[in-house]
This record gives sequence, structure tokens and C-alpha cells, in this order.
Amino acid sequence: MASSSTAEAQDTSYVKMDKEDDATLIGKHCQLEYCNQLDFLPFFCQSCKKTFCLDHRSETAHKCANAGAWAQRRRQAQLVKPSAGEGKRMRDLVSRKPCAATDCKTTIGTSLVPGVHCSSCNRDYCLKHRLKEEHDCKNKIPIGARPAQFDVAEQTKSAFARLKAWGSSKKELAGRALPKPKPTSASARIVAVNNLKKTAKGDAKLPPEKRVYLYVEAEAETTTAKTYKGEFFYSKDWVIGRVLDAAARSLQVENVNNQSSQERDKLRVFHVEGGRVLEFNEKVGSVLVSGNTIVLLRGIGPPPDLIEL
Repeated sequence: MASSSTAEAQDTSYVKMDKEDDATLIGKHCQLEYCNQLDFLPFFCQSCKKTFCLDHRSETAHKCANAGAWAQRRRQAQLVKPSAGEGKRMRDLVSRKPCAATDCKTTIGTSLVPGVHCSSCNRDYCLKHRLKEEHDCKNKIPIGARPAQFDVAEQTKSAFARLKAWGSSKKELAGRALPKPKPTSASARIVAVNNLKKTAKGDAKLPPEKRVYLYVEAEAETTTAKTYKGEFFYSKDWVIGRVLDAAARSLQVENVNNQSSQERDKLRVFHVEGGRVLEFNEKVGSVLVSGNTIVLLRGIGPPPDLIEL
């Protein structure tokens, strides 16, 4: 006989009896009294629990003595199952809360007053206070943010201010290092670079045509050497990151770029003439020329934060 799970899955009062489900099934006779046909694929009536052939499988065809019993059982089984949302109230499905704006008593998260989430301060507001200007977003600390993050931001802001003031003075010093009474005086630049070539230090094995001669400086508080400036030459094929490592060794500046993930501990290379922080992967020959000044600064943040000097 067909299983009960199969019976419940059918939408008719009869189910097909399958050989695969019952290995002993080799055909059955139709139980209608005047038929008695042998059917190798018989049908089982779920109302009167008898077996019938294809022609008499329906309740009407075999005049079922218990017609409609299977439908009633199915209906009762459906009524026993809990309906969606049974035992719950509508407000249990909606997150109701007061508007996060100060002095606002509006309840948000209802079907009539939905809340608007601000991604900047991580709070929910009513429609009246949904704009950042309306709920004073810039003066709020985002929910879930770590206080240490704001300390780093303040330190970075301070470092940028220090960099801007320091860079202005160094730009003026760079002008004195490259004497040029007029901006168009190329001869003065050539003289200054030639003097730089006589004093600059570097790898003697590096071919002269690949050398870029630079003034290199560091903040006095970041170095343990007696002098915090020097004149060096590097290969134009080097990347800025390699120049930083070499300059840090020459000026005895602590370099923990490969050990610390904190931006406040990292050294960056600031190009005075270009007025910006250089990327570690930039080529020397593409961003620097002989006679330029670079500075090693710590905790100023990565480029593309450009400085308007």
C-alpha cells in the first residue's frame, strides 16, 4: 500500500501504488464487485481504503462508501498547523524606538513613521531630522566607534598642520639652496646641482647617468644622529620606498614601516617642491629631479592627502 506521506502529498482521493515502494506488489484486482480486473498499476482510495483499477480510481467511479473522508482529514490537518504570525502582534515585528535627535519625542519604526538611518553617526531619525544638518551629525561620535580612532584622527590632523608649516619654511630653504634670482634662471639651477654632485654620497658603483641628486632631511626629533640632513644620490630606477629605507639608515631615523600597522608610526616621504607626499611605489625618475628636497616625516598619513602649501 502507498505510504501515508505519499497520501498527504496528493491532491486527489486516490494514489498510485508503486512497485518500487512495495517489492511484493505484482498486481491487484479491482475491488469493485462487478469489475475485478487485474491491474499491475492499481490505485488506492484514501477514503474507503480499497484498491481499484484505472477506470474506477475516483470516488465517483467506484461509488465510494466513505466519500470525502480523505478531504476532511486533510482539512483538519491544515487547521492544526499554526498560521503565519500566530501569537504575535504587529508591533513585535517592527523595531519601534524614539528618534535619536535631541528633544524629539517622535516614535519611529512604525508602519506610519518609518525611521531613516544615518550612516555617518550610526543613528536612526524621524523624517524631520533625517538630514545631517538637522541632527547636528558632525558633532556626534558614531555609535560603535572606538575612542582610539578619534585619537589617531586628531594626531593625523596635527601632523598635517605641522607638515604645512614645516613645508612652507623648507620650500623657502629649498629656494636658497637652489639660488635663482629669477624663476627663469636655469643657469643658477645648474650651478647648484653641480655643487650638489660634488658633496652627495651614495653607491659609487651606480652609473652617473642613472643618478638623481637630492637634499634629504628629517625632523630633528625623529633622528638620533647629530645632523638631521644630508646630500645623497639614488638610482632613478628605485622606487620611493627604497629611497626611504636608504635615507632612514643614512640619517639614523627609526624605520618601523614593516613592523607597525599604525599610520602614526610610519615614515612618509614628502616632496618639498611638489608639495605632496609621495607614494611608496612611485619611481624616483618620474617624480624627482636632481636638486629637489625630500623630507622624512612620521605620522602624516598616506597620499593621496595632498597639502596645499
